[in-house]
Amino acid sequence: MQTGKLIRLERIFNRNTHKSIIIPMDHGVSVGPLEGLEKMNHAVNEVAEGGANAVLGHKGLIRCGHRKSGKDVGLIMHLSSSTNLSPMPNRKTLTATVEDALRAGADGVSIHVNLGDENEAEMLADFGQVAHDAEIWGMPLLAMIYGRGPKISDSLSPEIVAHCARVGAELGADVVKVPYTGDIDSFSFVVESCCIPVLIAGGPKTETTREFLLTVEDAMKAGAAGISVGRNVFQHPEPRKLLAVLDCIVHGNLGVDAALAKFGDVK
Repeated sequence: MQTGKLIRLERIFNRNTHKSIIIPMDHGVSVGPLEGLEKMNHAVNEVAEGGANAVLGHKGLIRCGHRKSGKDVGLIMHLSSSTNLSPMPNRKTLTATVEDALRAGADGVSIHVNLGDENEAEMLADFGQVAHDAEIWGMPLLAMIYGRGPKISDSLSPEIVAHCARVGAELGADVVKVPYTGDIDSFSFVVESCCIPVLIAGGPKTETTREFLLTVEDAMKAGAAGISVGRNVFQHPEPRKLLAVLDCIVHGNLGVDAALAKFGDVK
């Protein structure tokens, strides 16, 4: 891996633990204004001060979320988009380039691919082009890959999730983000079948904070390289405190109970 890419990866991943807590904030394009993301600079500041390694969003996030003060945080520009208003919301199309991300000062780029969708071929072609450009420019590439389509009855099955992770690795991503399969043994299979770091997606907001934290703990035990979680963090009533607990779990190898004992209960 070229030096430029390694240096940028160290702005996204903790260079000592080689793990990461990434907070995606790209939801506005997909679903519109979302609670917790009304004021982007405030949202970015909360997670940065809480200890997130990086934030992720579309190119407008950089303009609206740039704070000009406070704790530094890594920046990943998301390059692909769709909206829930579309008749084909799973069809992601490129709306930015690696060069756009470089000009904006980003430390990495990300794309979203839905395997099994009727438009899979076009999304894979976009993936290939972005991977090519990212390699030329020394830009880390995070691939968010999910199994969503008419042939897929269970998008969380270990076989489907492992296939998604493997596609990310084989087509040139440096990091892949996939759903958690629900238990340590099955997610260990996903991680062991993939030669690049695997992050778990947050998915819908959980009923309780403890439920979310236990999922993170299990994923880390299974070998995950960290988390890429949005709503369960930026919609939390105490995002800074939650991130301090997450830091103990992801970077400190603590269990949920030990992490909570350090900071007290989190709502």
